[in-house]
Amino acid sequence: MNSSASDIPFLGRIPQGWRRAIGAISVLWIATALGAVLAFLTQALLARELGPAEYGLFASSLATVTMVAPLAGFGLPQYWLQIYGVEGWQGNRWLKTSLRFITGSTVLTLSLVAAWSFVGAPADARPLLLLLLPIVLGVLAVALISSQLRLEERHYALALWQLTTPGSRILVAVALLLVPSLDGRFVAIGFSLISLLVAALALPRLFAMMRGGIALHGHGPRPTTSMTEPSPSVARLWSQAWAYGMETTLYPIFFQVSTVLLKYLSGNTEAGIFGIALGVMMAIYLIPSTVYQKFLLSKLHRWAVHDQHKFWKVYRHGAVGMLASGVIVALAMIVVDPWAVPIIFGEKYLAVVHVLAMLAICVPVRFLSTAISSALLNEQHMRYRVMAMGLSAVMVVVFNVLLIPRYHEMGAAVATVAGEVCLLLAMFAGMRRFHSRKARP
Repeated sequence: MNSSASDIPFLGRIPQGWRRAIGAISVLWIATALGAVLAFLTQALLARELGPAEYGLFASSLATVTMVAPLAGFGLPQYWLQIYGVEGWQGNRWLKTSLRFITGSTVLTLSLVAAWSFVGAPADARPLLLLLLPIVLGVLAVALISSQLRLEERHYALALWQLTTPGSRILVAVALLLVPSLDGRFVAIGFSLISLLVAALALPRLFAMMRGGIALHGHGPRPTTSMTEPSPSVARLWSQAWAYGMETTLYPIFFQVSTVLLKYLSGNTEAGIFGIALGVMMAIYLIPSTVYQKFLLSKLHRWAVHDQHKFWKVYRHGAVGMLASGVIVALAMIVVDPWAVPIIFGEKYLAVVHVLAMLAICVPVRFLSTAISSALLNEQHMRYRVMAMGLSAVMVVVFNVLLIPRYHEMGAAVATVAGEVCLLLAMFAGMRRFHSRKARP
């Protein structure tokens, strides 16, 4: 006798919409967890095989390229979610302009990284920066196709797409383990080849989307009549999307600048120590990003315009859930890290334990700020978010410059905590400013 999930008494009492949401989030969480595990294993293998100094040089070079990479596309993938959330199928009129915008911003970004490698970077970092240039294309490809899949609400395909990069990079780390004579340049070449492969996989889907081949979800069937609005200019796209681009660009600066500054102000070894801790935090931060960026974001844009009651209901429950889960994860970190770090990374990385103990403060702060910032979605809100992120990034840089020369990686950890707290307070103030109590049903 066949049975379905709805035949199970407990599941049968859950509304169908909730069952679909739980299923989609579960798939994304599993994929995110698997991606985090793969990224973590890759980082552990690279750290053990390269050693603190060489790994610090590689990590700081990768962080430099990763910080600049969001300039390619400059927030356009995120702006697509807002465009389609408001305009529905009429959002297709922005696609041709988007292609010109993507091309110009990508060329500019690659030129900036190449110029910095010759003009401003230390001599030992220059070869790695040039070898890592294709990372820009990989980051852009992942962001563009991820936004398309979110708009189509193809959560299973999104989960698989998000695993492409971490699933491939671990092969490079395994090769380094099998052939100990290989060095950081081999890792850089391997990561770059993977980025080129990801970009090649994305091109057919991107070109199909530019021809209107997007299966937009949540806005009814595709209209039979042609678009009534003309295609906007690149200047207009820039005027609308710049805030999304600034936030996307400022975030990696805010999050990864400490690793780069440690390399410049302290040394490769200290940068390697902090890079390990930051990699652990990056894996943990995938928990709120899975819920809000991969699952809820396109829906929140739609609900903010068309279903205010659902929008605020999700906001309230999300904030409580994120704070509670953040506290639990932070306590787990404090308990587990002292014995897990030496086993995974080796005794030479014991200093990572103290850095992670300080960074554990960031976990509930980041989880809650992610939930609160979900109420700030439109163009006016994004301009405020850019200001908040910029202020937080400046605070991180200032604290790093003051503390790293004396306290090294622990100074960078304190600077990161200060930046996260500043960002949370700014997001809370923004929510209170733009949404009065009466406007929150």
